[in-house]
Amino acid sequence: MTGLARGYWCECWTEDLSGDQPPALRAAFDAYSAPQADRWVAVTLRTISPALDSDASDVAWAWLYEGRIATRRALLRFESCTVTITQASTRITWTIRPVLFVPLAHRQGAELPACAHDFKPHATD
Repeated sequence: MTGLARGYWCECWTEDLSGDQPPALRAAFDAYSAPQADRWVAVTLRTISPALDSDASDVAWAWLYEGRIATRRALLRFESCTVTITQASTRITWTIRPVLFVPLAHRQGAELPACAHDFKPHATD
C-alpha cells in the first residue's frame, strides 16, 4: 500500500449490565470493503445465535435478514454503524467505522540501528 486506503475499523465490545466493570473490547477487525465489514458481524451473529435466548436471537436474526441491508447501505455511504444485542445481563455491541488506513513503513532493505540487535526478550514466568 503506497497511499491512504479507505476501509472500515470493526470492533466487538461486551458490557456486563449487572456490575461495575467497564465495557471490554473482545475483537477488532480491519475490513477493506463494506461487504467484508458487515460479513464479519453476520458470521459472528450466526455463530453465537444458537446460544442466545429467544429475545436476543430474534434481534440477531432481524438484523441478519433486514438490518444488514441498511447497514450495508450506510457503509457504502461511508457512515458508521452499530449492531447491539442483549443476552441476559450482557450487552454485545459491534461497531463499524469508516477509516483511512495509513501505510506503514517497511523494514526490508533498511539498516537497523546497532542497538536493535542487542534486544533480548524477557523470559515469562
